[in-house]
Amino acid sequence: MQQIASVFRRFTEEIPSLPTKSEVPMSAYTSLRIGGPAELMVFPQDEQQLTDVLRIANESEVKPLIIGSGSNLLVPDEGLRALLVMTKDGLTDLTLLSPTRILAQCGVSMTRLASFARDNSLSGLEFAHGIPGTVGGGVFMNAGAYGGEIAQVAAVTNFMLPDGSVTEYVGREQSFSYRNSAFQTMQGLILNTEFELTPADKEAIAARMKELSEKRRSSQPLELPSAGSAFKRPESGFAAAMIAEAGLKGARVGGAAVSEKHAGFIVNLGGASACDVLELIELIKARVFAAFGVELEPEIRILQ
Repeated sequence: MQQIASVFRRFTEEIPSLPTKSEVPMSAYTSLRIGGPAELMVFPQDEQQLTDVLRIANESEVKPLIIGSGSNLLVPDEGLRALLVMTKDGLTDLTLLSPTRILAQCGVSMTRLASFARDNSLSGLEFAHGIPGTVGGGVFMNAGAYGGEIAQVAAVTNFMLPDGSVTEYVGREQSFSYRNSAFQTMQGLILNTEFELTPADKEAIAARMKELSEKRRSSQPLELPSAGSAFKRPESGFAAAMIAEAGLKGARVGGAAVSEKHAGFIVNLGGASACDVLELIELIKARVFAAFGVELEPEIRILQ
């Protein structure tokens, strides 16, 4: 795409220290280990570089795709003729703003954020320890586990618009709902989020994190590449239970399979393609609908 080539030239001229990669295989940047080459990938190291990247892309009429750690993405086998902006390697500042409030940039991992809260004797993010992904992705998706979710603790989110300006969203303005937020309908990206937490005993927080980690290890296929939960929770029942009851544990298309350990996960057994995963998703949806009359909705973010 000529527009991407033009953007790359401007990056080289105006942000010479910006790390860039061309035609990089996305299988190296997604937790599913699937995906063809991205035309251009950039790795802003700080807020100024990020601002400049978005501004140049906007001026060039190129819509960037924002990537945190690629933990819930399915990238097509043919790749993406697009500009990808990865935040996890540069935008990683964590700050204790007050005795109960933490400010985290979008590229901070959820596990690091939870550990930082624990180390400062703050409770409310125990559920996030072990969730793959970054703060930006977690807020975007309203990530959650074991009865906790981002909506319970995200107080303020600063959102960067395509022109590089920043808008603040406070409390209910973030419009959180199940695996959803106001930011999913906006152009731009989550820059940082302030988390309001509760003082608690550090050892008790650590014990809860250890308990949840053991639950994850015993019940989830952490030893295989996956994108986490493959489907959102339906209005009634649980996706994993329905998939298991439909006899789909171990169901396989090519290198993609429904986990034997947890039916809510689609795993890459080795050499799986995006087409394999998509075909398996459709098989699961059809079988669950036939058995229960429930239309499952993928939680995996499918890129095209």
